[in-house]
Amino acid sequence: MKARKKSVRIGVDIGGTFTDIALEMDGELHSTKVLTDYSGPERAILAGLNEVLSQVGIGFADIDVIIHGTTLATNALIERRGVHTAFITTAGFRDVIEMRTENRFEQYDLNIVLPPALIPRADRLVLAERVSAQGQVLQSPSDSDIQALVEQVRAGGYESVAIGFLHSYMNDAHERRMREALQAALPNVSVSISSEVSPQMREYERFNTVCANAYVKPIMKSYLERLVSSLKESGATCPVFMMHSGGGIVSVETAAEFPVRLVESGPAGGAIFAAHIASRYGVESVVSFDMGGTTAKICLIENFSPKTAKTFEVARTYRFKKGSGMPISIPVVEMVEIGAGGGSIATVDSLNQIRVGPRSAGSEPGPACYQRGGTLPTVTDADLVLGALDPDYFAGGAMKLSLQNSRDAIERDIGKPLGLSTEIAAYGIAEVVDENMSNAGRVHAVESGVDVSDFTMITFGGAGPVHAGRLCEKLGMSQFIVPPGAGVGSAIGFLRAPFGFEAARSGYMRLSKFDAETVNRLTHNLAEEAIAFARRGMDEGEPVVERTAYMRYVGQGWEIPVAMPERPYTADDAALFRERFEQAYTRFFGRPIDRLDVEIVSWSIKASSPQQEVQRLARVEVKEQPAPSGTRPLFDAKSQKYLDAAVHHRESLAPGAQVMGPAVVVERETATIIPSGFNAVVQADLCLLVSRNDRNAESRSSQMGKEVTA
Repeated sequence: MKARKKSVRIGVDIGGTFTDIALEMDGELHSTKVLTDYSGPERAILAGLNEVLSQVGIGFADIDVIIHGTTLATNALIERRGVHTAFITTAGFRDVIEMRTENRFEQYDLNIVLPPALIPRADRLVLAERVSAQGQVLQSPSDSDIQALVEQVRAGGYESVAIGFLHSYMNDAHERRMREALQAALPNVSVSISSEVSPQMREYERFNTVCANAYVKPIMKSYLERLVSSLKESGATCPVFMMHSGGGIVSVETAAEFPVRLVESGPAGGAIFAAHIASRYGVESVVSFDMGGTTAKICLIENFSPKTAKTFEVARTYRFKKGSGMPISIPVVEMVEIGAGGGSIATVDSLNQIRVGPRSAGSEPGPACYQRGGTLPTVTDADLVLGALDPDYFAGGAMKLSLQNSRDAIERDIGKPLGLSTEIAAYGIAEVVDENMSNAGRVHAVESGVDVSDFTMITFGGAGPVHAGRLCEKLGMSQFIVPPGAGVGSAIGFLRAPFGFEAARSGYMRLSKFDAETVNRLTHNLAEEAIAFARRGMDEGEPVVERTAYMRYVGQGWEIPVAMPERPYTADDAALFRERFEQAYTRFFGRPIDRLDVEIVSWSIKASSPQQEVQRLARVEVKEQPAPSGTRPLFDAKSQKYLDAAVHHRESLAPGAQVMGPAVVVERETATIIPSGFNAVVQADLCLLVSRNDRNAESRSSQMGKEVTA
């Protein structure tokens, strides 16, 4: 056994196609990718752990901590593969989750089809009860009505129950009574209540969130129990923690109780990874681009922190348009996610246009080139035909790809129907998916009020570095960074994330009627909840607490986040609240509005372990231009022809090495495409800084160097 000097920490990310493992020991990173096992995801984790542990010569007993993120909850919601679930709500509000907000996500589509509610109408039950918006009990439920509902749940054979009553975020007594009755009579039935899952106003979002939690809770609880048991049987004695959607880490027990918080856990790890790289290089404006086998995720990072939100949508059904998905009301790292990954399937529509995604070949059967039974053309097949991938060095040579299978699939399903050569058909697939992703990035930037042309892209994921160069060309960006271990970036991000939890609750109040005592009581309770969760994963020290009020002008429909000091308030602080709100409002919209009252809608308090200090790195200048290990034909999108591209192995490149495009830098889990007109310089921490060769790009690149000088 190899002597261990420092702790062994492992990040595990289950994706739609691959399961990524990242092991950090003695400051060194070791990683691997294995195909995701849909029938038993824990088996893929154990296989990956065995492989990466053998790389460093240690066993399961030497692991100190495992941090895990997964898309299993997301996939169960998207594919409607949850358990038989009932929803109990206030009488008269049975159809809230079906009526939605009555907004049309496609205003002029006369044949618009709304997504079906997660819980069918026959499984939605009602209780005669009512609480006012101020939390006063207007109608108490009778014991006989509660018992009648218990018998309905028993007769229906439900595995899980969601409970969401009107205004329970102000007074949850009725939800708790209903839960206690169910647990006493049906101890094997899982129960979720909205006042714990998402205690926020807006019943449509809150009801959907508690339904989603109940829908996947038994599945996730069973999976997590199997995972922990399998790890123990293999000899691991370490704790297992879970990455949650807000960018922090919680215990397995918390994750099993609130699995809806895991819905964006993998992408959140990627955003944390990109933020860590951004802070290391002192780059304040970053676009995080994560492209895996099933989806692509784009996140804006400013001042070294990913943008966050308190709601997001899962499973958008209409061209990824806002409003066409299922709203989830929990703290989350804000990003745009589209069905564009290596496994995304290409088709020809009725207008003879190439369409890519959102359907994915996944890992079973996978792209045609995987030789696992897949016959449909995918983005990976197109990349292989275009020379971006090496059929003999995919996954470090562990998986051989069939170029002929890719050519046959593309020619049959895309080339012949459109009268195109196989190469041009493959180019069309790549262009469509790149345009889909760049368009999503543009929309996300516009919605956030920024111009990404001055941003730096940080890319990772198995397919991210393959497509990053073309995205930069389309978005007008001048440089991108490919960190070491980019192929397993989200798993590495888990190792950089703090232990933490964000508690949110609605607490409506106008500043003209500011009640400091009420605010202090609500924020104190929230802080206690968040700190208790955070301390479960902290060995020592005090958590860092951040307090945010969500505020708006009276009459407005949506609120904005406003950072507030962490201390008790007095009546005089109403002026401070207004001042901070107007400062935030001005940043968003240019100027405040005079003579309008302001109201607090809700609060969020985040408690997390202190962030480790990041050492800034200066930009490395060019020292050499190493000779390539060989060349291969690489399709150039600008000239629309194959060019001879230099091939470099990343592990052979030292700091200061420069690679001029067109070139391919290959590594075990991914490949970086350096387009013509770009060059890459290896930095001190072995990141690849890829920049345009034009003068404007050189100016922006040199500015980054000034920012990062230690």
